[in-house]
Amino acid sequence: MDRFQSLQIYVAVAEEEGFAAAARRLGISPPAVTRAVASLEEHLGVKLLNRTTRYVRATEAGLRYLDDARQILARLEAADEAALGINTDPRGHLSVTAPILFGRKFVMPGIVDYLQRYPGTEVDAVFLDRVINLLEEGLDVGVRIGELPDSSIRALKVGEVRMVVVASPAYIAAHGTPSDPQDLREHTIVASSAGNFAAAWRFHPSLGEHPLRIQPRLKVTTNDAALAAAVEGFGITRLISYQAVSELECGHLQLLLQEFEPPPLPVHIVHREGRFASARVRTFIDLLAERLRGEPSLQ
Repeated sequence: MDRFQSLQIYVAVAEEEGFAAAARRLGISPPAVTRAVASLEEHLGVKLLNRTTRYVRATEAGLRYLDDARQILARLEAADEAALGINTDPRGHLSVTAPILFGRKFVMPGIVDYLQRYPGTEVDAVFLDRVINLLEEGLDVGVRIGELPDSSIRALKVGEVRMVVVASPAYIAAHGTPSDPQDLREHTIVASSAGNFAAAWRFHPSLGEHPLRIQPRLKVTTNDAALAAAVEGFGITRLISYQAVSELECGHLQLLLQEFEPPPLPVHIVHREGRFASARVRTFIDLLAERLRGEPSLQ
């Protein structure tokens, strides 16, 4: 078995976290997959995968090798595409991740557009309110909101959003308008545990570095649940600005404490393939970036 095929098999096993699943993905037998990985580990003299009866996971060395293997395969694919001509339509599988509400509002329309333009492609959409490691979870493209701590990630800025505090007109009429973040202690608070911004409510740096400690009366696990509770007039909640655009425009919610908002958060499209990104990745990023940069709620 040639080295490129061995790399393809290893990448499939690491991404699928299983030999049988990798075999199904590649259309070969499970024993052939097992032999290929064992031969690769023997050749390298390094254990690439931890195997138990419950899961298969890449070791630390295996994760590094996985990243390198993906880049090698991407370069080979790019060479094939160049030989076929730059007008060749993208083909193959693409996996995309984004926060839940952002994915539903902005990324899914882009995915549908992409699939309709390029019939030879297929997409897995993974929408979760947590940061996903693209390498460890085998994903091609992601959308991230906030600063990027990982300098190895290739990132393209496509907009920015704000952290906003909102409540319904009915709640404000009944309980008054807070004029300072400290006033929130006297109000009914709805807090979502989703995302990276749930642990504390931070306001403008001029108010100090310490986040405001709140005591929510209602805790929910999703941002759309917090949004729904606020629209119903139950209390005050904090969201990312794009999550409440429709409700603010139609008057179901109102902005509070705008003068105390923290600085905007950048929105990036991220991937790991660098300048050797495959045609399907490059084309999707170009399409999604154009759509997001034209979205008024992200400017």
